[in-house]
This record gives sequence, C-alpha cells and structure tokens, in this order.
Amino acid sequence: MKDLRVAIVGGGIGGLTLALALRQKGIDSTIYEQADELREVGAAVALSANATRFYTGRLELGDAISKVWYEVQALIYRDARDGEKIAEMRFDYKGRYGAPYVGIHRADLQVVLSQAVGLDKIELSKRLVGIDDSGNEAVLTFADGSSATADLVIGADGARSTVRRLLLGYDDAYYSGAYAFRGVVTPDKMPSMPDPEAIQFWMMPGQHCLHYPIGANGDHNFFLVERNGLPWEEKGWIAPSNDEEKLARWHDKHPAIVEMISAVSCGERWALFHRPPLGRWSKGRVTLIGDAAHALVPHHGQGANTSIEDAIVLADQLGSNTDLDAARAEFERLRRGRTRKIQFASITNADVLHLPDGPRADERNARLAAPDAWDRHLDWIHSFKADEEEPTDAQGGTWL
Repeated sequence: MKDLRVAIVGGGIGGLTLALALRQKGIDSTIYEQADELREVGAAVALSANATRFYTGRLELGDAISKVWYEVQALIYRDARDGEKIAEMRFDYKGRYGAPYVGIHRADLQVVLSQAVGLDKIELSKRLVGIDDSGNEAVLTFADGSSATADLVIGADGARSTVRRLLLGYDDAYYSGAYAFRGVVTPDKMPSMPDPEAIQFWMMPGQHCLHYPIGANGDHNFFLVERNGLPWEEKGWIAPSNDEEKLARWHDKHPAIVEMISAVSCGERWALFHRPPLGRWSKGRVTLIGDAAHALVPHHGQGANTSIEDAIVLADQLGSNTDLDAARAEFERLRRGRTRKIQFASITNADVLHLPDGPRADERNARLAAPDAWDRHLDWIHSFKADEEEPTDAQGGTWL
C-alpha cells in the first residue's frame, strides 16, 4: 500500500507515533492539527514498557527521548492521611520487560516525535469540520475553508474527538463522577516527599493523589482526583477553580502531599470523562485510534500507552495487507479486547483507590501488599507486546 494517502487528524502522541510507524512501512501520511502550534493537553504522562519498547526499539528514538524522560524506580501506595506505606512494588523493571517505565512531560515527548516526523508533514490550524466520504476518496474540510483528500482518514484526535462525533452523529462522552487538579512541582518545593523516585498513589476515602517524577530534573507531576458523584454541570470538560477549592479536602493531610500540591496554583479542575466501547472503529474510509476509539479514565495511566499500541498495530496491518478493509478489520480484532479490558480496569480502579475505611479497604491493602500483587494485577498490562501477541481473555483482572 505504498501509494496509500493517509490523513491523520490530530497531532498528539497517537497521531505522531502512527505517522512514524507508517513511514517505516513505506506509507506516506499528513497530520492535520487544529491548534496553531503543537501542544499537548495535560502536564505529563507515564509510559510503561508496553509503549516505551517501541520508542527505544523499532522507532529508534531512544537516544533523543531518554534525555527528557525520568525512569521511575518503584510503585508505592500510601494512606494520604498519615503517609503510611501500604505497599511497595520495587524490582528490576527494565530488566524484566526490556524497556523502562518513565515519566515525561507531554510537550517534551511531542517535540521529539514531531521532529522525527518532520514539520513538513504536519499542517497546523486545521480544525476539522466535516468529512465527505461519498465519492472515490475522502474529503476533509476545515474551519479555515481549506480541504484535503485522502484514501484513509485516521481519527487520532483524542478523547474529545471530532472525527468520532462526525462518525456517530452525536457526542457520547460519559462523566465518571470525578474531577482532578493537575500541576508540576520542582523537587526543591517538596523536600519532605518520601521516595521521590517512585510513582505513588496516596489514597483515602473518595479521593486520591497520584504523582511521579518527569524529565531530566525530576520534577513531579501530580494528579489530585476527587469524586463527589454529582453531575458535571459545566459546558466544557474544564472548569475554573482556585487553590482554596483544591486544598479544601487536603489541607490537613500528610505534610508531604500538602507541601507538593500547595507549591503551584491551580486555576482549573478537569472533569474525567470516558466513552462507551464501540462495536466498530471504522466506517467507510475513516478509522479511529487511541482515545478517539476508546477514551478511558486515567486511573491506570494507560491512555497514551494504548494509543501507541494502536498506532503500531494499525501500521503493521496497513503495511502487510493490500486489502484496506481487511487490514482495518484485523487491526480492530487485535485491539478491541485489550483496550476494553484496560477501559474496565481503569474505571474499577477508581473504586478500589477510593474505598471507605473498613473491611474492604483492609482487604485492598492486604492484596496490594501481597508479594504477588504486581504479577496478579499489573503484569498483564506492562508485559504485553502489541506487535507480537494477541490479548486473551485470561489476561488481567481487577484488584478486588
């Protein structure tokens, strides 16, 4: 399919990774990004071996990208009120999986990926408003009045995907009942933080704080999640907020957490939405990948990782199958089961993290602290090699 013209809508992690993977298969693509400059929503992202293996391996980005990520050394769970360490999972992660577990600023990752793709393959200020797939090619129209044609359109435009909405005819986003505050803090602002080299979850009833080191300087990205079960009344996915609201339920918790989340001001809170699984990710000449296909809440940190997996598998299928419909059908077959399991696990993980005090929380803590906790509950995510194996129903499970 070397003459295949591919239009990728969205210049985020998934779209840029797909462009690189397609190039390796001899397939040309153009990225159409609605922003006037490349910028990622959100401060940072954690990438696990199921994704980083492709950056350090077949995409040959290891030298460039390793300069801007931080290899985390452990996963730790704590009680947010007194800082008690509930569980620590620490082992030779890179030795086990052949690729690192890292934290990286989204903007730094995007710079590495966009430079590898080439700015001549990325068109900015292209906000998609329509797709006409009725002729012998797909015609994309943009808000600036311009248009483009392609044999295949890939919707890689994230959780708030315009391509998905155009395919469905409506917006099917579902509010999870939780919102979050985000921030990036330099190490000198959080001197009391224990185990700063680790990814850590600080848990208490109805809320949790996730944080991890990113970049060469070890800055920390925090994600403060609160659940109230009330409807999201705001028009968009982001609502104005302030530090008083951010600290309302956290001001008297463990000093290390208060220290960290007080170090930067938060003027916004982010609603956490997800989308129901689709029966198909393709219609006509249009296919969805990443959050556009299977947006999930971030409680397993797998949104970007599954987008990278999608990009690799779709490129492999398009590069090896001359039948475009068959290639996309096989892509969906390979990806549907795994992404649904991760979606489900991410949703239920919030219930686990936010358990009220009592027997079930005690049971959770015991399971987290068990010697086989990682193998039982997380290995299925991190060990998966998207270009070598198929997911099976036996893989994975929820915490409780």
